[in-house]
Amino acid sequence: MTDANSHQNHSDTDSGTGLYSDYTTGEPVVDKAVPSGPIETRWERRRFGVKLVNPANKRSKKVIVVGSGLAGGAASATLGEAGYQVKTFCYQDSPRRAHSIAAQGGINAAKNYRNDGDSVYRLFYDTVKGGDFRARESNVHRLAEISRQIIDQCVAQGVPFARDYGGLLDTRSFGGVQVSRTFYARGQTGQQLLLGAYQALERQVQAGTVEMFTRHEMLELIVVEGRARGIVARDMVTGEIEVHTADAVVLCSGGYGNVFYLSTNAKGCNVTAGWRAHRKGALFANPCFTQIHPTCIPVSGDHQSKLTLMSESLRNDGRVWVPTKLGDDRGPNEIPHEERDYFLERKYPAFGNLVPRDIASRAAKEVCDEQRGVGPGGLGVYLDFDDAIQRLGRKAVEAKYGNLFEMYERITGENPYEVPMRIYPAVHYTMGGLWVDYDLQSTIPGLYVGGEANFSDHGANRLGASALMQGLADGYFVLPVTIGDYIAKHNLDDVPEDAPEVQEAVKSVTDRIDQLLSINGTRTVDSFHRELGQIMWDYCGMERSEEGLRKALDRIPELRREFWSNVKVPGTGAELNQSLEKAGRVADFLELGELMCLDALVRRESCGGHFRAESQTEDGEAQRDDENFSFTSAWEYTGRGQAPVLHQEELVFEYVHPTQRSYK
Repeated sequence: MTDANSHQNHSDTDSGTGLYSDYTTGEPVVDKAVPSGPIETRWERRRFGVKLVNPANKRSKKVIVVGSGLAGGAASATLGEAGYQVKTFCYQDSPRRAHSIAAQGGINAAKNYRNDGDSVYRLFYDTVKGGDFRARESNVHRLAEISRQIIDQCVAQGVPFARDYGGLLDTRSFGGVQVSRTFYARGQTGQQLLLGAYQALERQVQAGTVEMFTRHEMLELIVVEGRARGIVARDMVTGEIEVHTADAVVLCSGGYGNVFYLSTNAKGCNVTAGWRAHRKGALFANPCFTQIHPTCIPVSGDHQSKLTLMSESLRNDGRVWVPTKLGDDRGPNEIPHEERDYFLERKYPAFGNLVPRDIASRAAKEVCDEQRGVGPGGLGVYLDFDDAIQRLGRKAVEAKYGNLFEMYERITGENPYEVPMRIYPAVHYTMGGLWVDYDLQSTIPGLYVGGEANFSDHGANRLGASALMQGLADGYFVLPVTIGDYIAKHNLDDVPEDAPEVQEAVKSVTDRIDQLLSINGTRTVDSFHRELGQIMWDYCGMERSEEGLRKALDRIPELRREFWSNVKVPGTGAELNQSLEKAGRVADFLELGELMCLDALVRRESCGGHFRAESQTEDGEAQRDDENFSFTSAWEYTGRGQAPVLHQEELVFEYVHPTQRSYK
C-alpha cells in the first residue's frame, strides 16, 4: 500500500475534477491477526497469546480515545481501570449525549434464557446470514461469544433490564431471527446502557486515570514514523487548536449516515475523525454498505433536518399493512381487515413482520411505488397495534412500548393506541467504516477503531439489536486486550510538540479553517448538505443502478467545486462557531459520498442493504454474486484528484456456507 504520509499536501480546494473518476486495483489486504484453528477457540487463544503490560508500566502509557458513546465510553473506562493514562474526547457537552443513547429496542445476547434453541453458534449463524454473507466469520463468532459477558457486565453495573414476573431477565424478538434473545430496558435500552458506561467512565475520571475533553472535535490524526501517535483537536468553545499525543489512538466516533442529510442519526454525527484517518493511510472498507431502517416516522416536509426512528421492537406486536386498493384514501380504521394487505406476512410467512431490516425496507418501498402508500405523498405504511391491544390489553402494551408511543404522539399529533402509526424506511446505520483486523487495528499501526466507526462485524446488513452488542463488546472486552498487546511490543518515546509531523498536522487544520472562513460565498452550509443528501438518497439509497450512480459521480464533484468557491461561513475560528463546525463536516461528506457511489458502482451485485437494480431474483430479492464479489472492499486514499486503490480482502466461509438468503 501507499505510504501513509505521502499524500498530505493536497489542498482541499483542489477539486476541479472528480476525486474518484477512476480507480486502480492494488494488492489484496489480509487479516494477519486472526488466529487459525477451530473458530470456537480463536478468541481465547488470541487472548492468551497477547503480550501483557506490567501494571506499573501501564501508568506511564497513554491512550487517546475519540468518542464517548458505548464503544468509546466502555473502552475509556476499561483502559482507565487497567491503569493506562487515558484522554477521551467528545464533541458533545457530556458523554451522556452520545448518539448511542438513541438505540431504543434492545441488545442481543446468546443466553438462551427462554430455552428456545438459542446458542452462541445460532447467534453467529444468524449474524452472518443476516449480513448476507459479507462479514468475517471469526469476528462474528467472537461477538456472539462475548454477548453473554456483556449482559453480566451491565447487570452488575445496575442497568435496569426488563424482568418477567418471577424477577428473571426478560427478552423479546427482533428482525431476522426466530428466537427471543434481545434484552431490553423498555424503549430506552441505549440510554440505560450508555448511563452504565458513563458511570464507569466518570468513576475513572474521578480516579484520575481518564481525562475527559468535552466540546472538542478531532480534526486531524498525527502519524509519526508510520504510527498513529496523537490527534489535533479544536476546542469548540474557544476555537483553540490543541495537540494531544499518546502511544495509541482509538477512534469510536460512530457512523456516517448523515451523508444523506436526512437520517435517524443525531445532527452532530459525522465522518470527520474516520475520514481524516483515511486520508492519512487508513483503508476505508465497504463504504456503500448503509442500512435503511424500515420503522421511521415518514418525512413531513422540506423543513425537516433529521428523521426519528421508531424502535424495531415495535414489530414484535405491530402488524405492517397498506390498503389493498390503489389510491384508497379512507382513514385506517375505516378500512376492514379483508381490504388490508399485510404484505410482510404475505410475502414472508416464516418471519412475517420480523424479517431483516433491508428486506422490510424494500418491501415497504415496493408497495409505495405501487401507489398503495399512505399519508402525505403516499410515502408511508401502517404499523398497527390494534390486534396486540385486543389480545394483550392496553396496559400490557403500555408497559412494553409506552415511551415510544408517547414520542410518536408528540411528533405527529396522532395517538397510536387509537390510530395506526405511519412508518417509512430511512437511513439509520452504516456497516462500512475503517478497515480493521481481528485486533481492531487499522492499516495505520497504533490506530484502533471500535463500534460503528469500523466495518468488522455486520457485513452488508446489520441485524436489529446488534449495534449495542458490538459497541460494548469492542469497548469492554476486545480493545483493552489488543491495545495492550500493541503497547507491550512497542516501547515508544514521547512525541515533542515541535516534531515536523505534529506541526504539519496543525498546519493542515489551521489552513483548512482559514480556507473555509475566507470563501465568503452566497450559499449556506446546510444548502450544500441538503443537496448532497438528495443526490445520495436518489442514486445511492434503497436502490442503486449503474445509470444513477454514474449521475451521482458526475454531480458530486460539481457540487464540491461549488462548495469550495461559494459556501458562506460567518464568524471566526476563535469562538463558538457552529457554521464552521458543520462546514468542515460537510466538506468531508462531499468526499465520502463520492467514494460511496464508486464503491456501489464497482460492486455489481445485490447484497443486504446494497441493492443493485440490475442484480435481483425473479421475485425482486437481492441477488448476490459470490463468484465475483465475495470480498471486502478496502479503499486506499492516494491524493486529491488521483485514482483511489481498491484492495480486496477475500471472505472465507468455513462454517456458514453462503446460500440464497430466504426468510419465506
